[in-house]
Amino acid sequence: MTEALSVTAVLDASVLYPALLRNMLMRLALHGLFRARWSERIHEEWIAALLRNRPDLTRARVEHTRDLMDLHVQDAIVAGYESRIASVTLPDADDRHVLAAAIHCGANVIVTTNLRDFPKSVLAVLGVEAVHPDQFILGLVNSDQGAATDALRRLRQSLKSPPITPGDLLTTMKRA
Repeated sequence: MTEALSVTAVLDASVLYPALLRNMLMRLALHGLFRARWSERIHEEWIAALLRNRPDLTRARVEHTRDLMDLHVQDAIVAGYESRIASVTLPDADDRHVLAAAIHCGANVIVTTNLRDFPKSVLAVLGVEAVHPDQFILGLVNSDQGAATDALRRLRQSLKSPPITPGDLLTTMKRA
């Protein structure tokens, strides 16, 4: 097993909501840079937020994206973690399910933009670390530049409506 595959990361709804970030993480996972995990509840959080903020999208279209994620990322769905939720304490009780899922599947990382909701002092005892997506992706790139470059090149090539140049992708990534 490579060092990168030893990273199992639960992806919080905050990193699955933005399309570009979600696509980047999926591509990096599909290239074997880490093992991506999420739960049905995490799916429902990002889908609900996206539909609330993007009335131009249909539930069927977004659920199709969810289904493709589940299809292509092997064993991504974490199930059976619910009994652990009550035993976890976090500043925002609504985030306990994310930590419970991470503990249940043996994840060592939670990738989230909401770092303040996952205090180091609580997570360290459990062997879990909350990491901002920028830091997480940079770590993956540094662990295997060839695979990461290939993953991001394929991502850029998949963006056809409209097509995007490598420079434009980097600019968009910096803004995001």
